[in-house]
Amino acid sequence: MNSLRNSVRLVGNLGMDPEVKVFDSNKKMVRLSIATNESYKNDKGEKITDTQWHNLIFWGPQASLAEDLLKKGDELAIEGKLTNRNYTDKDGIKRYVSEIVVNEFLKVGAKG
Repeated sequence: MNSLRNSVRLVGNLGMDPEVKVFDSNKKMVRLSIATNESYKNDKGEKITDTQWHNLIFWGPQASLAEDLLKKGDELAIEGKLTNRNYTDKDGIKRYVSEIVVNEFLKVGAKG
């Protein structure tokens, strides 16, 4: 059960094209955002759709695949772990970020 302690699985649509960063050590990182939607009916019977945005981080070989295969609008299934970090922005304000470091991904509905 240890593998379940910090495991995230999502299916959603990409909100941006891959943002690629290559570090001095030639290590590649790709940043993406994914939207997940949940629909329900309110008290008046109206359909309400709640959209949540999630930040995704890909490293190494996964980053290269993401860079080559993914684009804004693609439907994607991911599995990864939730990470939290903080930084101080240029105005001196401390900011907090939650991200999912992706271990595996699959384009949903992709034609093979």
